[in-house]
Amino acid sequence: MTPATKWITRASAGYDAAALRSRRRTTRLLIAPAALGAAMLVLLALAPGAMADVFTPESGGSPNADDIDSLYKIVLYVSIPIFLVVEGALIWALVKFRQRRGGPEPEQIRGNQPLELGWTAGATVILVVLAAITFLYLGPIKDPPASDADGLAAGVQVASVDQPAPPGGAKAPLTIQVNGQQYLWRFQYPGGRDAYSYYRMIVPTNTTVILKITSSDVAHSWWIPKLGGKADALPGHTNQTWFKIAKEGTYKGQCAELCGDGHADMRSVVKAVSPQRYQAFVARRQRELTDSQKALAQQRREREGASKSGQGEDN
Repeated sequence: MTPATKWITRASAGYDAAALRSRRRTTRLLIAPAALGAAMLVLLALAPGAMADVFTPESGGSPNADDIDSLYKIVLYVSIPIFLVVEGALIWALVKFRQRRGGPEPEQIRGNQPLELGWTAGATVILVVLAAITFLYLGPIKDPPASDADGLAAGVQVASVDQPAPPGGAKAPLTIQVNGQQYLWRFQYPGGRDAYSYYRMIVPTNTTVILKITSSDVAHSWWIPKLGGKADALPGHTNQTWFKIAKEGTYKGQCAELCGDGHADMRSVVKAVSPQRYQAFVARRQRELTDSQKALAQQRREREGASKSGQGEDN
């Protein structure tokens, strides 16, 4: 028997076919969930609602959304070179000063005072600058401006496009009550208790719209990406946000808080129209809802009359 044959014979003696098959089966069982999880992450990342502007928030629908996007980009662009420098230095140090087999013991370095003072001062300056920029942007993001001259004031049009200084000073914002319910949104318009709609909010252009957001049941989250940040809708509490849309158009969003098994269907739409069309919409909604209430009351009276008539015949 040759030396090679002897080696193969000794190796075969320690071969465990069952253990090898079990190891392969375990490997397949681990790979399948990992591949499924990776595929689900890819699908979630490619979802249009989750992508936004890929790396930054969506904007272009309202001034506060534009300011949020600008502030986010400033912080992002400042952070990218800092991240690259820090991670590059870390990788360089790990590779260059890694422990080598048979090499000398690593040298103990107590510190470099000028270097430590330099990066501490640099980080402080960057933090102060970012804080100052953030506070400059927070005012316009948080505080709603007045409506434009061709917008609405408290639901009533008081100036035309060619009237730059309307009587009574700056126009007041338009306030709409937003109520989250499993699994839809209810919008209450000013100017009458019967003016409300579901799912689709109609607003006038060039008008600052303040939303007072609450919930009737569980926690929801109001989110129209192009019109600003998210605002939680909580039972027993009212949150506020605002937007102002310059051009007619439609903006879509969805509830951003897992609120039950119908959460995925809790979508919403904001449609911006001219002030004239908005006023016509509110008047039409008031008229339709009033007519339906009168028709319902008439049906109830007729049923009560028929019920009394039937009882009289029985007697």
